[in-house]
Amino acid sequence: MRETFYILVALQILLGLYSLWEGARWLQMVRRRLASHPGFYAPRVALICPCKGVEPGLEQNLAALTDFDYPSYEVFFTLASAGDPAYAVLRRATERSKRPVHILVASPPEGCGEKVNNLRAAVEQLPAEFEVLVFTDSDGRPAHHWLRHLVAPLADARLGAATTMRWYLPNRGGFWSALAAAWNAPIATYLGEHRNNFCWGGGTAIRRQVFDQVHALEYWRGSVSDDYSLTRGLRAAGRRIHFVPECLVPTLHDVDLHGLLEFTNRQIVITRVYAPQLWALAGLAHLLYSGTVGLGLVGVLAGMLGGQTALHIFLLTLTPPLLAALRGYLRLAAVLDLLPAWKQKLLAYGWAWTLLAAMVPLLYSWNSLMAVFTRRIVWRGVHYLLISPSQTRILSS
Repeated sequence: MRETFYILVALQILLGLYSLWEGARWLQMVRRRLASHPGFYAPRVALICPCKGVEPGLEQNLAALTDFDYPSYEVFFTLASAGDPAYAVLRRATERSKRPVHILVASPPEGCGEKVNNLRAAVEQLPAEFEVLVFTDSDGRPAHHWLRHLVAPLADARLGAATTMRWYLPNRGGFWSALAAAWNAPIATYLGEHRNNFCWGGGTAIRRQVFDQVHALEYWRGSVSDDYSLTRGLRAAGRRIHFVPECLVPTLHDVDLHGLLEFTNRQIVITRVYAPQLWALAGLAHLLYSGTVGLGLVGVLAGMLGGQTALHIFLLTLTPPLLAALRGYLRLAAVLDLLPAWKQKLLAYGWAWTLLAAMVPLLYSWNSLMAVFTRRIVWRGVHYLLISPSQTRILSS
C-alpha cells in the first residue's frame, strides 16, 4: 500500500507544481490585460437577460445591466410567464432605466430548458438592427465598464465569441456558501489564452451574423444548456472563443448543504452530457487527488496504531492540499486586481479560496460519481432529465 501511496503522491506533487505554474501565468495574463486598452469597437448591442424568480439583490443586479458606459445598447429581459415573481421587479427596472429596456414573455418550454426557451424567444424577436448579441444572467452584478470590454474583442471578425466567467461571493456567509465559492473558482482559471475555452451563459458576446452562421438556434433546440450548446456550434464551425478576464462577474451567492449539492451536481451532470471528455478527465484528476489524500491518512493511522513513525507520510499527505491552497492564493490575488470594488469582501472570505481549495477536489469527486448514476438535475425549481445534448425532458416544474 505504501508503494502505491508514494507513486500517487509523487504524481500529485508534480501536478500541483504544474498547477502553481499555470496559476502564476494566469495572474500575469490578468495584469497584462488590465494594463491594455480594450479597443474602440462598439456596435449596436442587444443585451439579453433571462429571468426567473426573485433572488437576493435582483434589483441592484438589473440596475447594473442598465448602467454600462456603452454608447449604443438596449436591454431585453425575457421570462417564461408574466406571472413570474420577477416580472414586477423587471417593470420597476424598466421604469428607472435611462436606457431602452424591453420585457419579452416567452411561452412555457417544451422539450428544452426554460432558460434556453427564453433566450430563443428573445433572439427570434430581435430587430435586425442589432449587430452584436450579449447574453448575461440576472444573478450577477457586472462592473460599469463590463459591456465595453466584453464586446471590444469582436472587432476581429474571425472570432467566434468573447466570454467571461462568474466569481461567487458569499453574501451572508456560512461554511457551505464559502465552499460553493471555492468550488466555483477553478472554473474561471480554466479559461485563458488557448483554444479550449467555452462560452459561459452569464457573459458572452457574439456577432449576430456569426450566431446565425453557426446555427446557434438549432444547437439550442432540445437543449438545457445555453452555453455548452453555443460552444458546440462555434467549435463545429471552427470559430475561436476569446476569454475576457477583466469582465469577471461578481455574483452574490448563498447556499445550505442541500443547495450546494444541488448546484455542484447539476453543473457536473450537465458537463457529463455536453462535454463528456472534459467530465472524464476532470473527474479522474480529482478522484486521484482524493484517493491519494485518503490513502495517506490511512497510512498515518495504520502507522500510529502499529507504533511506527508516520511523520513522513503525514507530511507527504499534506503536500497536495498545501499546493492546492497556494494555487487558490494565486487565484485570489488575480481576482483582487479584477474586482477592486469587492476588495473588502474578497479579503474577508480569503480563507474560502485558499484553505477550502484543498477540499474542492473531494466535493468534485462526489459530483463526478453522482453524474455516473443520474442525468436528472434541478434548475430553479424545474426538474429535467438530460437524455442527450439535443434532447431534454421536463419532469416537473
